[in-house]
Amino acid sequence: MQIPRPEYPRPQFMRDDWLCLNGVWQFEIDQGDSGLERGLLERPLSGEITVPFCPESKLSGVENTDFMTAVWYRREVALPAAWKGRKVLLHFQAVDYETTVWVNGQEVGRHRGGFTPFTCDLTGVAEPGAQAVIVVRAREPKDEPRPGGKQTNFAFHNHTCFYTRTTGIWQTVWMEPVPETHLKRPRITPDVTHRLFRIEQPVTHSRSGMSLRVTLHDAQGEVVQVVQPADQDFTPVVDLRVPPDRVKLWEPGDGYVYDLTLELLDGSGAVVDRATSYAGLRSVTMDGLAVKINGKVVFQRQVLDQGYYPDGIMTAPRDEALKRDIELSMAVGFNAARLHQKVFEERFLYWADKLGYLVWGEFGDWGFRHGANWKQQYVRDGFYQQPGAALIAQWLEALERDYSHPCIIGWCGLNETGQKIEDRMTSLDDITLGMFRAAKAMDGTRPVLDASGYSHRVRETDIYDAHDYEQNPAVLREKHAGLSKGEPFVNADWVGQGEKRKRHEISVPYNGQPYFISEFGGIWWRPENADVEGDRGKSWGYGERPKDVEDFYQRFKGQCDALLDHPGMFGYCYTQLTDVFQEENGLFDFDRNPKFDLERLKAVQSRPAAIEQGA
Repeated sequence: MQIPRPEYPRPQFMRDDWLCLNGVWQFEIDQGDSGLERGLLERPLSGEITVPFCPESKLSGVENTDFMTAVWYRREVALPAAWKGRKVLLHFQAVDYETTVWVNGQEVGRHRGGFTPFTCDLTGVAEPGAQAVIVVRAREPKDEPRPGGKQTNFAFHNHTCFYTRTTGIWQTVWMEPVPETHLKRPRITPDVTHRLFRIEQPVTHSRSGMSLRVTLHDAQGEVVQVVQPADQDFTPVVDLRVPPDRVKLWEPGDGYVYDLTLELLDGSGAVVDRATSYAGLRSVTMDGLAVKINGKVVFQRQVLDQGYYPDGIMTAPRDEALKRDIELSMAVGFNAARLHQKVFEERFLYWADKLGYLVWGEFGDWGFRHGANWKQQYVRDGFYQQPGAALIAQWLEALERDYSHPCIIGWCGLNETGQKIEDRMTSLDDITLGMFRAAKAMDGTRPVLDASGYSHRVRETDIYDAHDYEQNPAVLREKHAGLSKGEPFVNADWVGQGEKRKRHEISVPYNGQPYFISEFGGIWWRPENADVEGDRGKSWGYGERPKDVEDFYQRFKGQCDALLDHPGMFGYCYTQLTDVFQEENGLFDFDRNPKFDLERLKAVQSRPAAIEQGA
């Protein structure tokens, strides 16, 4: 059998030796979460699954879309004898949600969080040349609030904006050998002003006399090489200065990257550990209301990308599908995306880096609310997410994983949170501030948005935004005219009906930050589903469905024009790239077939925006 998703899963920190563990594993659903007591750790499991696809997906071979409280995986692996003398690391790119891993009957790791990678050290448990029996239990308790993005974690059926759940392993499982003293993942910071890359290179168990050799290459060959001690600082820092004649910037639409070689040397100069990476030289700055890339005003023509697939759910069926989604977006005239409500596979960021595609790094935590009746509200509305300490811990893992990707030009940890200004401060305020400051502490080179749309609670947020699904272009234009006077449209909660309808402010006041509409459009278009008008479980989108396709084109153009024409707006984000299950407001259908004339849509977006003309 051909190994599914065989490509290297961590393209910005690669070693030559590795073993992909995707493929057929033993599998069993543990509906009562009693498997440990019933002996599932010790015995073969009753079924099979194809990893890395979740059991809800067709590609997994299981295709069970019911709630699964816990699932178990088992596989026996022969560790290559050629790895002798090195320790073995077992990597999981993502498992949803609470994971325990045993190898040869011994627990080797635990992790909470469905979006970020974790590693288990097999030293003393499984040695090269021997067999390793890997057992994984993934729990997803239905009654425990947790960040789940767009997964329908409370209601059984898909509905409105909620999609099929993902349980258990959904990204690549793999192994690699490393020496006792080895390199960890570096943080790569570009500095366009000084034409350099700063490499912060942590080393595990560094010893006296060791040094670090870092070499930068471009298409012509070696650009610069630096060797410095690796035993005097906790995390060695290397600056690689690029000569003026070898400078090539990473630009929107032209994702030029330099290759990096990272080598750890012992006292004699012999290579102890070696890895390769890459880096893009680009800057992100703010100038008044503009956001600049490499000192140039670039209107961010963003699209909302959910990253779901009919046969793989949150997992792309092939690596090429990740690249193809970016190419489809660019074919319509978008230069950027909000990666919405999940932490995307890192291979997506690799292709965005290569193609010069701008993205906002986000987390999967839609619709946090706070109040005494929060549980009843979530039951009613289909939400079941609640702020807690796990959110910041998992957000920090995502920031650490993705920091060095040049395609990321901003961070936003929360989406559509809500609580009234007149309410007392709550744990949601703590979480909002904590996630904002975590991103600022982790990364001083990119702007940070406290929460996308709805409730802005951090006064010093770098960016201010709103979501506006007004379908009438003239009304949309009028609603945002106030931005020119420093009085932008701000989302609010509305309570009551008719004359008793009351507006409740949910955000701190706007303070002159760069501003954009980070969700708009969502135009409902699926003519073949006209017979299910009003059935939001089968087909839905925002607003009244266009009369015909020409009506769609006019509405799309009118909405984009209203925002492109605004001299104070630095970008927008159109909802959305593709249909996703019952949500049929994409520019492509769920199978990635175009629903419209792509050149016509691209022509709408390709003209200069007002803020670009005023630069």
